[in-house]
Amino acid sequence: MSDARGERSTIMREFLVEITTTIPDGTDQAEVAQRRAAEAVRAKELAATGHLFRLWRPVGEKRSIGVWRADDEADLRANVLGTLPLHGWMSFIITALEPHPNDPGTS
Repeated sequence: MSDARGERSTIMREFLVEITTTIPDGTDQAEVAQRRAAEAVRAKELAATGHLFRLWRPVGEKRSIGVWRADDEADLRANVLGTLPLHGWMSFIITALEPHPNDPGTS
């Protein structure tokens, strides 16, 4: 988001993102290992900039669910999720979030 002066604001929207990664059949395991290592580095970078807030893996499943932050969904897709090294192998379900009046975390 930009303000009246065209400067980027610091308020980011939150999104619940479910990510499923499917490695294409026949992919070299060295490439998989390299991308997974790069993915861990990128996740730390995105957390440091406030874009990745929380990340979980449901027990016994190979998908992840996280709270991500970006200016809007287009920014999230292009400039956040689109920078993940495994992006080409991922599918995303994105739900925009807004505060709930009964959220105990806001009191």
